[in-house]
Amino acid sequence: MTKLENEKQYESAMKRINELLEFVGEDTPEDDFRSVELVLLSNLVADYEDEHYPIKKPTLIDVLKLRMYEMGLNQCALAAMLGMNQSKLSEIISGKCEPTLKQARTMAQKLNISASIVLGV
Repeated sequence: MTKLENEKQYESAMKRINELLEFVGEDTPEDDFRSVELVLLSNLVADYEDEHYPIKKPTLIDVLKLRMYEMGLNQCALAAMLGMNQSKLSEIISGKCEPTLKQARTMAQKLNISASIVLGV
C-alpha cells in the first residue's frame, strides 16, 4: 500500500498504530518488524491527514484573541498594553483594517507573535 485511499483505511491504520504503540518503545530496535510497521503506517497517516485535514495558518485575529484569552485581557487592556487606541484595535480584531508597520512591530514584540503572522505573510 502506497497511499490511504479513504476514511475506512485511515481508521484501520490509526487502530493498528495504537496497537503497535503498546509494543514499540524507545529501546525497540529500528529494524524490529513492529517498529518498521509503525513508521510506515505513521507516514501513510500523516500524508492522508495533510491531504484531508490540512491545518490552516493562524490569522492575526486568531492569535490576538488567543493571546487575550491566555493573558486574561479584554480589548481595552490589550489596547493599553500595545499603546494604541481601543477603536483601532477593535477594527483590527474585527478584520476591518490592518495594523500599521509600527503597530505590527509592537504586537510582535509585546505579545511574542511571529512577524509573519502579524504581517499576514
